Amino acid sequence: MNDRQTLREKMGVYLVIGTQDCGFSSEKTIEIAREALAGGVGTLQLRDKGSKLTSEERHELGRQLQQLCREAQALFFVNDDVELAVRLQADGVHVGQDDMQLAEVRAKVGEAMYIGVSAGTVEEALAAKSGGADCIGVGAMFATSSKADAGEPIGPEGLRAIREAVGSDLPIVGIGGITLENAEQVLRAGADGVAVISAISRADSPRKAAADLLRIVRSI
Repeated sequence: MNDRQTLREKMGVYLVIGTQDCGFSSEKTIEIAREALAGGVGTLQLRDKGSKLTSEERHELGRQLQQLCREAQALFFVNDDVELAVRLQADGVHVGQDDMQLAEVRAKVGEAMYIGVSAGTVEEALAAKSGGADCIGVGAMFATSSKADAGEPIGPEGLRAIREAVGSDLPIVGIGGITLENAEQVLRAGADGVAVISAISRADSPRKAAADLLRIVRSI
């Protein structure tokens, strides 16, 4: 069975990335990922939404990102695409509330792969926990333009309520509109880490942005 303590340690700075965040360029996506991993990203999730990549091109992008993660000793997750996660033998897969049911995901990926689930309410978080999720992505923390389906922000107070409900043993990462300026609020509300998209992908230096976020995570 997978190790949640390792997951908790690695998800301090969690980068969600896809070609839609990098000018629809696989090369740019890989370049930003490489820099971010060098800066201290511990978990990277491939979330390629709305791109024009074929399934084989997406597989190749995932393979290259996975290799970068291995070299950096980071975890590699795939968003939504359970088949791709299985094909790549990713470290984890992350699913939303409208995606495949948790029991079905577990049956497909086996016991060794981490499963993350999105949750925006206490009820969703408790259902994810009882269903066997290894971690939950809680949000949206703040207003964000990076995810069209992010929903209304629940803020750090919403995350605090979820942390109190699920207890201390389930790793939580906050996501949605998180920046260097507000990351501390999310961590102090009970998150083990912060998941970001534009805070790193749109930074002048993805490496410095990741390092700055990691410094905040380690200071809490």
